Amino acid sequence: MNDSANTRTPLAYALARALLFRLDGERAHTAGLHAMDVLARLHLGRLLAQPVKPLPTRAFGIDFPNPVGLAAGMDKNGAHLDALATLGFGFIEVGTVTPRPQPGNPRPRLFRLPGQQALINRMGFNNDGVESLLRNLDRARFRGILGINIGKNKDTPNDRAIDDYRLGLRRTHDRAHYIAVNISSPNTQGLRDLQERETLDGLVGTLRETQESLGSQAGTRKPLLLKIAPDLDESAMDGIAEVLRRHGIDGLICTNTTISRSGVEAAPSSREAGGLSGAPVRSRAIAVLRGMRARLPALPIIGVGGILEGADAAARIADGASLVQVYTGLIYRGPSLVGECVNAIRESQHAPRAD
Repeated sequence: MNDSANTRTPLAYALARALLFRLDGERAHTAGLHAMDVLARLHLGRLLAQPVKPLPTRAFGIDFPNPVGLAAGMDKNGAHLDALATLGFGFIEVGTVTPRPQPGNPRPRLFRLPGQQALINRMGFNNDGVESLLRNLDRARFRGILGINIGKNKDTPNDRAIDDYRLGLRRTHDRAHYIAVNISSPNTQGLRDLQERETLDGLVGTLRETQESLGSQAGTRKPLLLKIAPDLDESAMDGIAEVLRRHGIDGLICTNTTISRSGVEAAPSSREAGGLSGAPVRSRAIAVLRGMRARLPALPIIGVGGILEGADAAARIADGASLVQVYTGLIYRGPSLVGECVNAIRESQHAPRAD
């Protein structure tokens, strides 16, 4: 990867990245999180990132300190929240978490494509289960905006998927600021079939009923978001929009990883199975964001996929996102990406409009 003059990676992170990239992708992921934990405990978080100036943003009825969040997948079990909070995110989404623990797919299952600023993963919802997540949240000092991303266990058939999602919603409702329903990972066989109109209608309808019941009991309503794939055609987007309009869901996350390999065919790892993230998914994520924004003009949307510099974040807001999330960009650019994105969004909001 060559850093351009406008998106240069700080030297400290460039050196750390060079060391981490000597490791297998998953081992580097674990090592990096543990290193951040140590720095956070020593109150040395500023070695990773400078403080981010607030940019208050309201979406889904929640007041966010800034509109740049961490996407699900980085901290599946909510075990590193205090360290991640030092990076300046306006919100952090943990998970995907399933009702029962599961190991995920066999290793290796995470692959870098440095020349394309991309990752391929086939993790398969590896996590310690929702009860472990809740225990980790009890131990964390983090009090920022928290999203919890829920999924179904691999061995739960699709005709029983609603049971897993309802359990996940019930168990996380009191702990999350919002709950994201993941039906778009390509790494759990058949999961994306839940995006089909008739199936989605039953799933969303039941979850909305559960959401309202939980909100009445708790005296506070937690927003429910749906995370969708970038590999949707116009008909699929029509169907999803119709369902969400009917049931009045609170928001969308556009998008998950792609099964396409367009633009990365020459990379050594391009034939690995799994979801592709990073720069190559950018155009697909934008197309789905624009498509869903056109269909659901008032619905708040989180834009994610291919955000590797501040200009990407600002452009995603201009395309109709209320908030953005990063993940792969954080791997390649480091923690400075968060402040860069916030500043770019701030500058775009104050830029003079063309007549």
